[in-house]
Amino acid sequence: MAGLSHFDDKGDARMVDVSAKAVTQRTATAKGSVLVAPETLARIQAGGVKKGDVLGVAQLAGIMGAKRTSDLIPLCHPLGLDAVEMRLSCDAGRNAVDIEATCRVAGRTGVEMEALTAVAVAALTVYDMCKSMDRAMRIVDIRLVHKAGGKSGTFEAP
Repeated sequence: MAGLSHFDDKGDARMVDVSAKAVTQRTATAKGSVLVAPETLARIQAGGVKKGDVLGVAQLAGIMGAKRTSDLIPLCHPLGLDAVEMRLSCDAGRNAVDIEATCRVAGRTGVEMEALTAVAVAALTVYDMCKSMDRAMRIVDIRLVHKAGGKSGTFEAP
């Protein structure tokens, strides 16, 4: 398992030791979308979904998901996040709920997984709240679009 940081020399899983790394400001942004039927998007925008405010609940769910990332992803370091920003918007041209999460921390390891988890949990929440009217929804394109801080520097998705 040479070159894989989450395995020791015997091939056993391990949490990477980051204690020697410098504490730096780190940020990560992830995006994703939920593709829905036009009628579903109209109901989300009008506040007509039986379970409540879809965008508001999904925003809170994304923040909660970011905070619980290390409980969900094996070997992920628990982080004391400094900020989680969630942005959800509706795109009628694509019949999509677009989701963006930005996480920040002063720490020894990055926040990419927290941003990705925030988007995934928010997308799952949109699905859960709307599934009774639209089972064909699709969660798509969850990806990291920006990362800064730490030894590897800045990443911007093409």
